Amino acid sequence: MATTTHDTETEVQDRAILVSLVTDKIKRTGIDPELSLQELVQLAETAGVEVLDVLRQNKETPDSRWFIGKGKVEELRMAADGLGANTAIFDQELSGAQVRNLEEALDLKIIDRTQLILDIFAGRAKTREGIIQVELAQLSYLLPRLSGQGKNLSRQGGGIGTRGPGESKLETDRRHIRERITELKRQLDEVVKTRELHREHRRKSGAVQVALVGYTNAGKSTLLKQLTDADVYIENQLFATLDPTSRVLQLPGGKEVVLTDTVGFIQNLPHDLVASFRATLEEVNEANLVLHVVDSSSPMREEQMEVVQTILQDLGAAGKPQIVLFNKIDLCQPEQLEMLPTGEGFLKISAFNEEDLSRITEIINDQLAGDTLIFRIPGDRGDLSSLLYRVGEVLEQDYDGSDVLYNVRLNKEDYDKWSYKLAEFVEPQ
Repeated sequence: MATTTHDTETEVQDRAILVSLVTDKIKRTGIDPELSLQELVQLAETAGVEVLDVLRQNKETPDSRWFIGKGKVEELRMAADGLGANTAIFDQELSGAQVRNLEEALDLKIIDRTQLILDIFAGRAKTREGIIQVELAQLSYLLPRLSGQGKNLSRQGGGIGTRGPGESKLETDRRHIRERITELKRQLDEVVKTRELHREHRRKSGAVQVALVGYTNAGKSTLLKQLTDADVYIENQLFATLDPTSRVLQLPGGKEVVLTDTVGFIQNLPHDLVASFRATLEEVNEANLVLHVVDSSSPMREEQMEVVQTILQDLGAAGKPQIVLFNKIDLCQPEQLEMLPTGEGFLKISAFNEEDLSRITEIINDQLAGDTLIFRIPGDRGDLSSLLYRVGEVLEQDYDGSDVLYNVRLNKEDYDKWSYKLAEFVEPQ
């Protein structure tokens, strides 16, 4: 079995030409090729790749042999020779045969969009769950493509396309990889069961959950840090944080909610990645409220919002109560600000503005507040008194003999959850 060369060879930086093929099928799906290509540039830079040039081609259907046309292959070869490129990165997914044919024709490392994203995720995963999910996605992607990975595996010096499972694992046969996939799925099932136990505990404890969702690099992690003083990694790059982080957020009325930062979305998120991260993404389904964080300074803002809504729909979370937070307004031009929607359910904010952070907690509080009820609690039932403070907003407290009267704002979902304990103590109004 061959061994990885990462420790013995000097890593050579990938110097890449990016390639985008726009087919009739892509046009029909409504995917914006330019947005996708701009993201590919960002993805490549996030992976440490030096982008030298971009080639585009319009074609009815992909070429079965090279994906792009034969003439474009020659153009790519000449551009690579002239610029000193050692890698070509394609904005669409390639088959194993196409990778092999392109490598033979160009003598370049061939990477597609999916492999590039998986490579970035491999460098971002820190928790056991994240590491398992990424390796499972990588092996699921690579298994049908093993015959097309020859030069990628034999090249020295590492770089994109060699992170995660490692070169030695990829040179084993399909049977060993299938066995590894089976083992990873077993391990992931254990993690999923543990995650479900945590969810069940949160449900039973009456914890209200708020999920931060949005396009990658919209500022979700920054918001989590600013709102809760969470110790999370923040960087101006795609997928800066991968593993979900949950922290307690205290609302103006004293009620505490669990605020969860989820993995960022992106156009054409690889299928294998979505499948592997489904348990993580489904945290959104447990949320009482979704905060959709948008980079309001992005020229592709509307397209990015549409991608997020599509993924929420796929996850079954599109019907959740949602507030759209137009973040990064400090980076917006005046005309960009004027075009942002206003009114109920929309908020223009900067994650670094204290007043805006206060407005966010107030709107969360109002959204979750619900109806106002009066509870008559016997003085010796401190457990019920603490429950009211935990699940609702106590507006007023008074005494009537040995009983305590609580004026509480409580949403219907929380009341239904705890009515078996509280219903008999509600005062008629």
